[in-house]
Amino acid sequence: MNKAISKTGVVTALGAMSGTSLDGVDAAVLRTDGHDIESFGEVAYRAYTGQERDVIAAGFGKWSGPQVQAAAGIVEAAHIEVLSEINIVDLIGFHGQTLTHAPRAQGTLQVGDGAALADVLGVPVVWDFRSADVEFGGEGAPLAPFFHHACARFAGLTDPVVFLNLGGVGNLTWVDPSCSRPEDMGALLAFDTGPANAPLNDLMQLRRGKPFDEGGRLAAKGQVEQGALELFLAEPYFARVPPKSLDRNDFAEMVALVGELSDADAAATLTAMCAAGVAEAMQHCPRPPTRVLVTGGGRMNPVLMQMLTVSLDCPVVPVEDIGLNGDMLEAQAFAYLAVRVARGLPTSCPGTTGVRAAVGGGTVSVPSGR
Repeated sequence: MNKAISKTGVVTALGAMSGTSLDGVDAAVLRTDGHDIESFGEVAYRAYTGQERDVIAAGFGKWSGPQVQAAAGIVEAAHIEVLSEINIVDLIGFHGQTLTHAPRAQGTLQVGDGAALADVLGVPVVWDFRSADVEFGGEGAPLAPFFHHACARFAGLTDPVVFLNLGGVGNLTWVDPSCSRPEDMGALLAFDTGPANAPLNDLMQLRRGKPFDEGGRLAAKGQVEQGALELFLAEPYFARVPPKSLDRNDFAEMVALVGELSDADAAATLTAMCAAGVAEAMQHCPRPPTRVLVTGGGRMNPVLMQMLTVSLDCPVVPVEDIGLNGDMLEAQAFAYLAVRVARGLPTSCPGTTGVRAAVGGGTVSVPSGR
């Protein structure tokens, strides 16, 4: 426990997240004691430029070398820029940028030096959230579920719900808010559903020179190629029992799978693949949820949301329906997790990552001289 961080009471934490969709850095303030959410605060966003996205993307799938170093430099500079906009916080939760994720092989790599950020920003920084979970047999992902549990209780929910995050990779958290602690048996089940926006974004960049299919407009003009969709669902990943997780590029061949299709048909098919992966994943829920609360960029795609509505047996709505911010939920999650790390509380458990027992990851770095 770091002396610079109080051991009890409510803390003002600033979380930051840069996802595999490479849109930019989200930053958000949260007040919490590491158990309950007291309130949400200021938010900020710093978009990556096209050139920055290219440099970071060149590091995907690599563990070391000049491309990884170049990606880390951009990630650190972008985070310093956006985090500097927000003052008067007790600590920062810095996720960094995942470049590669192979928990059953080499491990997991998030670039960005939290100690360097602490020195520049003058605030304790909690970082390297995933390594301890992987070390103790977990998938290292997803890590937002403990925060999802707190969100459900903050919103006053009592029946099971699913939080569905549609970023570069899709992941869901089944939450039973009647359980008092996230690490309690039966409180959570979480895992990656499959690729979400990443393949579609890659297609748009390749074919149209655009970062994403804004408003699902291209997909809305196309037809789903059922043969490609069936091949996608035959992937062994969908038969695996959760918890389980994916690297951004685990389904990279999807863009090639739709290579012979028109732009619109390819976009429609990749969008349908995302929805189909979610539908397969929902079969693993311990009990049917009362609704699916969608967060991340995917909730802004009406074609994808309609596909989910048709294929799932419960209402599908954006998290804004319960008063949350779907753009900032993951940044808020790492603010929440930072407080838990600083206070020695677990951040993952067998139901969220498959780790052998509830474990708290993360490293706390304080500014030099403090």
